[in-house]
Amino acid sequence: MASAAAEVLARRLGTSFDCLFEASLTAYVWRGVWTTLGIFILWTVFGGERERPVPYQVPQPKMPDRIEYLDEPSIKKSGTTAVQCYAPATGQFLGFVNPSTSAAIDRAIQQAHVAQATWAKTTFRQRRAVLRSMLQHILDNQEEICRVSCLDSGKTMVDAQLGEILVTVEKLRWTIAHGEKALRPSRRPTNLLMLYKRNTVYYEPLGVVAALVSWNYPFHNLIGPVISSIFAGNGILVKVSEQTAWSAAYFASIARGALAAHGHDPSLVQTVVCWPQTAGHITSHPSISHITFIGSRPVCHKVAASAAKALIPVVAELGGKDAAIVLDSAAPDLPRIVEILLRGTFQASGQNCIGIERVIAAPAVYDKLVTLLEPRVRALRLGQEADVGAMISDAAFARLESLISDATLHGARVLVGGKRFVHTDYPKGHYFAPTLIVDVTPDMAIAQEECFGPILCLLRAPASTAEAILPLANAAPFGLGASVFGTPRSDPAVDRVVRGLRTGMVAVNDFAAFYAVQLPFGGVGGSGYGRFAGEEGLRGLCNVKAVCEDRSWLGARTAIPAPLRYPVADQERGWRFARGVIELGYGMTVARKVTGLLRILRNS
Repeated sequence: MASAAAEVLARRLGTSFDCLFEASLTAYVWRGVWTTLGIFILWTVFGGERERPVPYQVPQPKMPDRIEYLDEPSIKKSGTTAVQCYAPATGQFLGFVNPSTSAAIDRAIQQAHVAQATWAKTTFRQRRAVLRSMLQHILDNQEEICRVSCLDSGKTMVDAQLGEILVTVEKLRWTIAHGEKALRPSRRPTNLLMLYKRNTVYYEPLGVVAALVSWNYPFHNLIGPVISSIFAGNGILVKVSEQTAWSAAYFASIARGALAAHGHDPSLVQTVVCWPQTAGHITSHPSISHITFIGSRPVCHKVAASAAKALIPVVAELGGKDAAIVLDSAAPDLPRIVEILLRGTFQASGQNCIGIERVIAAPAVYDKLVTLLEPRVRALRLGQEADVGAMISDAAFARLESLISDATLHGARVLVGGKRFVHTDYPKGHYFAPTLIVDVTPDMAIAQEECFGPILCLLRAPASTAEAILPLANAAPFGLGASVFGTPRSDPAVDRVVRGLRTGMVAVNDFAAFYAVQLPFGGVGGSGYGRFAGEEGLRGLCNVKAVCEDRSWLGARTAIPAPLRYPVADQERGWRFARGVIELGYGMTVARKVTGLLRILRNS
């Protein structure tokens, strides 16, 4: 009885302490929230720029007069060169968009150039004001933006909120807060021989730049390059995908409206829709100074070859085969990790360049993950008002089914899904069943090729060590991003895996967090080259101009010493003098520098 009573007392005391700890922690968290909020209010009222966003309105996208569903949804229609726009989730006809001709592209670029000549003279304060108004407009109209994006791309409202709004307002916030610092002139060091010189790097506008963007995030992929380009002082031409041509005019008007609201020429931002055979006119255009390309490797080969004709620099983001690596030390955290894996895999129906394409699980967690994931994937519902939306078209369905079939022939097991899905309410919609395939090995095609669909592939690592996991993670020819789950403080494998991954970005105990804080975005290998976002992305849209000039207060200037003047009277003497200069400037000991000085004096 006594021991039982003691046990009950201990349990109650433990519960009390737990409650006290939780209450203290909650109070601590709320104090932090209120402190942060208070600092923000004080900064807003008493510090920083006080200009308020300027409200503005833009025309809403035009809907057809009547609801009509296409029998065979396709962007191409016999008898017309116009792009046929429709909703991938339902097959509803949205309208036609006339593609731009080469002449129309020329006019758009010229208009942007005229506007950019004036815009390049604006201050960072003026550019921030435009971005601030754009940010406010997006926050005020986020529901409409999401609905338009969903209609044109097939995604759900939740996926649009995360993939279109969240990342866009973060990019605006980051650029407003930190963009000027990234582009401010940068002082650089000098050396002993050039002490009288002042060295500065300037980041100047390039002129008019171009972005060729993909359809998976029709709002963010259009607005993102616009934000960076105009803040750097450039004009921009965005070539949007034919798959999401219907929403482009509305989304572009949000950026153009912000410019007009502050008295600037909205022609600074141009958008075009064109068929692939016309796109080459953009990528080799002599008036384009830089290209950001988001798309596939085969298309990038054509873009890069075309851009090479005019020596236009290209930043290429070509998708990935991102791995989420779950180490043994992550075992206590599996319920949370499963939620992240589901979101990272199935958001936007898997059509996400930094989506999770492979889950590599260590031995102690593999079977537990299978047990946790199977019922969750099986429970996913298809539809725009459900969990997983439509894919952009049915063009990839046969390829996805073939990859899954090939994997099962080589030993993989399909536990859920694995094929296209005919929606009861929307039989013309483009749906692929959420799929869970396990026992995948790195030699299978499905582990090598980007699926870009709602497929969760699970691979078993032989051990929870960097030596065992890295060969699997680095086996695919891509290298965009990755996630590593484990306990960094007690598991050295976490840091070793992070360091050993051949990728451009890594999130630790998270998914794609690097873009949510505007770190430089891009990959290596088959995922492309160059970076956008962050300081590196902004500077990449500039002419990086190095200026070396005299320090006026010293009064010193470069003069050519007599032994080195043309015509050189005595080559041997001139050589000894030049050697003395080098040893004085770069000798690694005092004695070496003194020897150099004496050599200069003897040969002067």
